[in-house]
Amino acid sequence: MKDGPLTEALHAEWTKQRTVAVTGWLLLTAAVLTGAVSAATAATVHCPATGCGLDPARASLTGVEFGQAVVAILAVLTISNEYSTGMIRTTLAAMPRRTTVLTAKALMVAALALVAGVVGVLGSVLAGALLLPGHGFNAAHGFAPLSLADGPVLRAAGGSVLYLMLIALLSLGVATAVREPVVAIGLVLALLYLFPLLARVAASAEWGRHLQQAGPMTAGLAIQATTHLRTLPIQPWPGLGVLTAWAAAALLAGGLVLRLRDA
Repeated sequence: MKDGPLTEALHAEWTKQRTVAVTGWLLLTAAVLTGAVSAATAATVHCPATGCGLDPARASLTGVEFGQAVVAILAVLTISNEYSTGMIRTTLAAMPRRTTVLTAKALMVAALALVAGVVGVLGSVLAGALLLPGHGFNAAHGFAPLSLADGPVLRAAGGSVLYLMLIALLSLGVATAVREPVVAIGLVLALLYLFPLLARVAASAEWGRHLQQAGPMTAGLAIQATTHLRTLPIQPWPGLGVLTAWAAAALLAGGLVLRLRDA
């Protein structure tokens, strides 16, 4: 039985990814950086005997904020490298249905981000579980052991993996629309890190709160919160929904540009 267009496109994308050395290195870097930064954070934070308001799950997942940059670069290079080398013309000649091409790239990028995310997040949670109790995050201070068997912690960890996948899709959409790798990476990183900076210098607390609710990173990372949920600018799942909307909008824009512009 002959494979369909999407299956053929996925096979082609997988062949490209596994034959490009940078893909493996970026995946490894994303996972290691996520776990290493999380472990370093868990090793340095302290909860004194008087108590603290830190969220141990969120502290143990700090590395996601750094690993996302590598995931974004991986997603951008997935298509921008083809534009810079001219290989995109060969791709589109072999598969004229441009929507199918972008769908295959999106599925491949999402899968790669999920792999890196699962490894990095599991390493982060393990580091938190081992290191945080020795720094005051223990039963004596009212903290339960960090475990994926705990519903909120599982949601924070699983949500962080989904967060990295959505960042990859957002980055792919931007890169498809912009095409230039340096410009695309700059735009994605600006989208991620500019909103938190603007929120800090906003003219009022209300404006700062709105910026946090709208920003793809600040809203999306609300999924990591397991304590003090009522004080959050946006609740965990709605926050991840905001990031999903950003990713969908970027892919839609990228898809339209891919269909309307010559390669």
